[in-house]
Amino acid sequence: MTKGNCVAIIGTGFVGSSYAFALMNQGIADELIMIDINQEKALGDVMDLNHGKVFAPDLTHIRYGTYEDCIHADLVVICAGANQKQGETRLDLVEKNLKIFKSIVESVMASGFDGIFLVATNPVDILTYATWKYSGLPKERVIGSGTILDTARFRYMLGDYFNVAPNNVHAYIIGEHGDSELPVYSLADVGGVPVLKMIDRDRRYSREDLDDIFVQVRDSAYEIIMSKGATYYGIAMGLVRLTKAILRNENTILTVSTYLEGEYGEKDVYIGVPAIVNRDGIREIVELELNEEEQHLFHHSAETINNILKPYF
Repeated sequence: MTKGNCVAIIGTGFVGSSYAFALMNQGIADELIMIDINQEKALGDVMDLNHGKVFAPDLTHIRYGTYEDCIHADLVVICAGANQKQGETRLDLVEKNLKIFKSIVESVMASGFDGIFLVATNPVDILTYATWKYSGLPKERVIGSGTILDTARFRYMLGDYFNVAPNNVHAYIIGEHGDSELPVYSLADVGGVPVLKMIDRDRRYSREDLDDIFVQVRDSAYEIIMSKGATYYGIAMGLVRLTKAILRNENTILTVSTYLEGEYGEKDVYIGVPAIVNRDGIREIVELELNEEEQHLFHHSAETINNILKPYF
């Protein structure tokens, strides 16, 4: 019987193994179960991680497991699926990964799992919706990584532009984790000073530069994939942040893919918005006061997701 916080990772590829490494180094989980269709790869990761255990802050129990072990998990993190290839959008992955996810989620639920699902695989908004449908769990307990990484990239690049630490930049990327996402510049601030006012006050800064920053944020994944084949460190750290918020009952606001039932004028869609995250999953959605242009772009983003979902659900 598992004691303490138990996390099961399904898929020990680039993202899954990077997440496991980051999770162990922060000592957040008491037990970590590694599950992969490639048993040899998962066993190798378990061995490799355990060999570094003496250097970690806490002695996380790390072991190989199967879907049956998910009954012990508080959190199941799905990183499995077909990877995004060069020249391929996240939405191109839909059909391949829906088939994979149906099998995974049904196998997890058959174990008696009654915790929280955290989905990282792309296209994450589509696959989080699918996980909710396939699992039958309450919407609050099925969460996608959403725009958590896009928001982190955005804060980093704005911090670099204004020469301040990114943790003093408060700004969101919302919408689809993909090409239709949008920046909420109307509410972005640096140390409490609205970004748009900073531009008005100082000729060194311009709206054109902000537009360029957003394009860099939106297209970062394509650039990284072109350079090294896949993105995994940033999203792994974002998943660890989400895991910490859940297991430590933090009531932290993070931009995640969650289910809308009228918020932002949208219904029956999983999409990236700020939400309060705690041990129960999504406590509540934070509804930002978007300007007219942002509301229009957000509606377009939700439509993009819904149009992809229609043939399948």
